[in-house]
Amino acid sequence: MPTDIERVLEQIDKEELANLAISLGDIYSPPGQEKPVAEFVQTWLQREGFETRVLALVPERPNVVGILPGSGGGYSLAFNSHMDVAPATPEFFRDPMKPILRKAWREGEALYGMGVVNDKGPLACFLCAAKAIKKAGITLRGDLVLTAVSGEIGYEPVDEFVPPSYLSKEVGTRFVVSHGGIADYALVAEATNFHLAWIEAGKAFFKITVFGGRSMYTPYISRPYEPEKNPNAIFQMTRLVQRLEDWALDYEKKHTYVCPGGTLIPKVSVGAVRGGAPYRPTTTPELCSIYVDCRITPNQDALALRAELEDVMSSLKIAGKVELFVFRRGYEAQNIDRLADAIGRAHLTTFGEKPKAVVGPECSMWRDTNVYNEVGIPSATYGPAAGAGSYGALCITVDDLYRGAKVYAMVALDLCNQEKKAD
Repeated sequence: MPTDIERVLEQIDKEELANLAISLGDIYSPPGQEKPVAEFVQTWLQREGFETRVLALVPERPNVVGILPGSGGGYSLAFNSHMDVAPATPEFFRDPMKPILRKAWREGEALYGMGVVNDKGPLACFLCAAKAIKKAGITLRGDLVLTAVSGEIGYEPVDEFVPPSYLSKEVGTRFVVSHGGIADYALVAEATNFHLAWIEAGKAFFKITVFGGRSMYTPYISRPYEPEKNPNAIFQMTRLVQRLEDWALDYEKKHTYVCPGGTLIPKVSVGAVRGGAPYRPTTTPELCSIYVDCRITPNQDALALRAELEDVMSSLKIAGKVELFVFRRGYEAQNIDRLADAIGRAHLTTFGEKPKAVVGPECSMWRDTNVYNEVGIPSATYGPAAGAGSYGALCITVDDLYRGAKVYAMVALDLCNQEKKAD
């Protein structure tokens, strides 16, 4: 007689999985436009006989929760993936209409599309894994919670960019967790190249504004200026940006965080600049601002980091101010062993070896493991091979999705059937 695992794995249809990933990825859903994907996921879940809930802080940005109820006495497990994709806009891409940024398609055994890689391919994996468990007639002891969320990539409010159009984590997993979409453990299904991580970076966003001298009309500019005395705030900002680049390299070396759950290398990036008026370049600006993304480890002090940036400005004799406008802590999961061991056993069965810990970008991102770990739900991230966030590897193979679905199914069969211990 086949085992429960064999019966379930037989029900995972590779072609159905590929088609589901393409269908999801073909719906362009930048932050604020997740609703069509949510409707698709809800319809799919209902058609397959799952209980569903829709949780939404903003109607246009819903989250969908599907539930496969357990018989009782086992640990519950939440799978989580986000439905929003990086926005394909002129601010980010030279060719925002490039199909790979907005569509999904198949070429042989490769599935192409930014949405497939990040994060609808892994979403399709756990949907098909849950369907296979249900179709095989297996009743888990613990509940299986299937969570598709908005706002993981998100827009952060700053300056004139205000809610409700600009909202981030608050509309997604954080809202789901606050309104009952929880479990004993959470597996955030994202691309990790089948490596395992249970630490993620936090982030601190700073607006750094440089004060130039008195605004000047172009004919009245009197060169040469000593670097510290150039009145143009944009010129002063170029000095600061150059120094920040050197500081950023030292920063990531100084704060690299190594733990069993992965190696977090906190990066720094200048993501935006504002200064002067494009329609009136005849006048030097007195103000210029940059917007800086500083990734932080769980034990870093964001206010001390702000002071460090202020010191960088002072060292160049540049007047200005540093404002912290986003602070989201990073977390290292606690009491993660039961979930990590279940993932390890499923990975070993699939690949013949134990999963490796993440070293590099996948631990240095913000992922929704942070939301779960913040509230004490042990959470890890694990998923298929791809390059989420790199914009360089925007395809994933059907075989990798298939392997991901098998691992997710085995993790659920393992963890949800363990007897839940009393505290």
